[in-house]
Amino acid sequence: MLHRTRTARARRNATPVADLSWRGANPDVGGLLKRMTQLHAVVGHATRALLREWRSHLQARVYRRSAANLAAYIALRRHDLRPIQGNLAALGLSSLGRCEGHVVAALDAVIHALRLMQGVPVARLRIARVAREITRDPLLLRRHTNRLFGPPAAQRWTRFMVTLPTEAATNYAFVRDLLRHGTDCARINCAHDGPDSWRRMVRHVRRAEREVGRPCRILMDLGGPKLRTGPVKTGEAVLRLKVRRGPRGQLLAAARVVLDASTSAAPSLPAGRAATEQPLLLRVDRGWLDGVEPADTVRFKDLRGRERQLKITRREAPDRVLATLSKGAWLGPQLALEHRPRRGRLRRTSAACAITPLPLPIRVGEGDALLLTREPEPGAPAVTDRAGRVRQAAHISCSEGAIFDALRVGHQVWIDDGKIGAVVEVLDDRGAWLRITRTRPGGERIAPGKGLNFPDSVLPLPALSPADLADLDFAARHADVIGLSFVRTASDIDALTRALAQRRRTGIGIIAKIETPAAVRNLPEIIVRGAGRHPFGVMIARGDLAVEIGYERLAEIQEEILWLCEAAHVPVIWATQVLENLVKRGRPTRAEISDAALSQRAECVMLNKGPFLLQALDVLDNVVGRMRDHQRKKTAQYRALHW
Repeated sequence: MLHRTRTARARRNATPVADLSWRGANPDVGGLLKRMTQLHAVVGHATRALLREWRSHLQARVYRRSAANLAAYIALRRHDLRPIQGNLAALGLSSLGRCEGHVVAALDAVIHALRLMQGVPVARLRIARVAREITRDPLLLRRHTNRLFGPPAAQRWTRFMVTLPTEAATNYAFVRDLLRHGTDCARINCAHDGPDSWRRMVRHVRRAEREVGRPCRILMDLGGPKLRTGPVKTGEAVLRLKVRRGPRGQLLAAARVVLDASTSAAPSLPAGRAATEQPLLLRVDRGWLDGVEPADTVRFKDLRGRERQLKITRREAPDRVLATLSKGAWLGPQLALEHRPRRGRLRRTSAACAITPLPLPIRVGEGDALLLTREPEPGAPAVTDRAGRVRQAAHISCSEGAIFDALRVGHQVWIDDGKIGAVVEVLDDRGAWLRITRTRPGGERIAPGKGLNFPDSVLPLPALSPADLADLDFAARHADVIGLSFVRTASDIDALTRALAQRRRTGIGIIAKIETPAAVRNLPEIIVRGAGRHPFGVMIARGDLAVEIGYERLAEIQEEILWLCEAAHVPVIWATQVLENLVKRGRPTRAEISDAALSQRAECVMLNKGPFLLQALDVLDNVVGRMRDHQRKKTAQYRALHW
C-alpha cells in the first residue's frame, strides 16, 4: 500500500517520461512497453516449443535450467532488435546486448522499468526475483565449467589447455613443468603417436598432479573424419654429403662418416638433405671392417663419378670406425668402397646408406588444372614438353573415396589449411577435375598428408571411424574428457554417447570441436545433446573453421559461437594458433598478444606444442590475469584506471 501511494504521488508530480526530449528524440515509453510485452510473449511461446523438442535429450537435471535459457536466447535472436535497442539505451535501460545468460530475466527487468516509468506498480517480490535470476547466470556457467575442467586456479578463472608433444611420453620433468606453469588440462591428440606413448603421457600427468599438488584433466582428442591428400610418388634416393668451407674456399669442417658393422637399425636420412650436423652412417661387412686401421684411406666414387677419400681417424668400437671426408659427395643407397691397407692386397666391399626417397614436388599455381583421383594412386606432378606446355595435369588422391558422391560442379575445395583454393570443374570416371583459384605468387607445393576441406559438400562420413573407435577404447579408460573432431550434427554427439555407454563411461566429459559450417548451423542441438547427458564444452577450432567458412567470416562466427555458448552456460575453448609465434619461435607478435587478451572471454585457452611452450604459458597467464579486471565475457569491468 505504501509502495502504491508513493508511486501515485510521483506520477502526479513528475513530467511524463514520454514528454522528455533528448535533442529532438522522443522515446515513446508506452510504445516500447507494448513492443517489449509482445516480444516477451513471442519468446515465451517459442521457448516452450523448443523445450518440447529437446525434452527427451535433457537427461541431466542439472542442465535443464540452462537449456531453457538457450531456448529463450534462440527465440529472442530470431528477431531484429536494433530498432528498439537505441531507444532502450536512451532511457538508461538495458538494450539487451548482454542478456545471453539470463534472457527472460532481462526482458522482465526492462518491462518492469518501463512500467515504473509510466507509473504502473510492480511488486517488489517480482523485481527481487528478476535480480536473483540475473545473478544466477555466472553461477550456472561456473558450475558447468567446473564439472568439465575441475576447479580453477586461484589467480584466474580461465583454464589453460596444452597439447602434449611426443616428448611428454619420455620426459616426465617436462610434464611436471607444464603443470607448474599453469596447465589445467593436458590434450593428447589421437592423430599422433600411439597407445604406448599415450599411456606414458597419462602416467606422467597423474604423477605430476600428485607432485605439484594441482589437478589436471586429460583430454583425448579423437581424429575424426579428417580428409587428407594421399601418398605422392617418390624421387630418387640421393643424398648430398657436404663439407663446410670458408669465404675463400678453405676447409673449415670435414664431413664425418661412420663405418658400422653392427646389427642395430640404421637411422634413415631424407633424400636430398645435406648431412652436416650428424655423422653419416654406412653399413659395411664386419670382416672387411676388421682390417681397417686409423690413418688408413678408403676410396670410393660418388654418383657423379668423382673419386673421394675417407680418412680413418679412430676406432670407436670393434664394429664401429669413424672417418672424415674433405670433399663433398653425392651418394646413393649403395656404395662401393676400396680399402688399400699399408700392407697387403686391395680389399673391396659394398656399403649401404639408409636414404628415404622424398615425394616428388607437385607445384600448382592459379589457373592450373589438378585431378583429384577416385583411385588411391600416388600423386604426381604435371608432365610438360620441352617448351613447358602441360601435356598431363598433376594429380593427387584423397584419403577417403566416398567424397566423390558428394562433390558437384562448382563446389569449392581447399588444400593444406587453405593455402590452395580450387573449384570443381568436371566430374568423370577418373575423379574430380579442379581448377586452381588461389595460391600465393609463384604457386604452392602439394605434399602428402595435407588437409582437404570441402565446405560446399555434405560428406557421407561417419562421426566415428573404425580408427576413432579403436582409439576410444583407450581414451574411455584413461581420459577425463573426450574431444570429438569435425562435429556436423547432433547425431554425431549421439554416436559418441552410445559408444561411451558401450564402454561404461556415461559420465565422462565431451568437447565438440566446431570446425565446419554444418556444426555452426546445428550448434544449439549439438549443445543440447551433449550437455543434456554429459559434462560438456565447445571448442572453437579456428584453423579448419576459417578454411571452411572463409577467413573473412571467422571473427563474426567466433562471436556467435561465444554468445550461444554463454546462453547455454557451457564453457568455450579458444583454440588454434594462440601465441603461435611465441610457442614456435620464442617471440610473440603484437596481434598474438591482442588475440590472447580476447581469449579471456572464453573459459579455456589452448596452446599448441612448441619449444617455447613454458614461456608461452607464463605470458598467457600474465595477459589473462590482467584482462580479468577489465572484461567478463562481453561486459567491460570498470576498474579504476592507472597510468
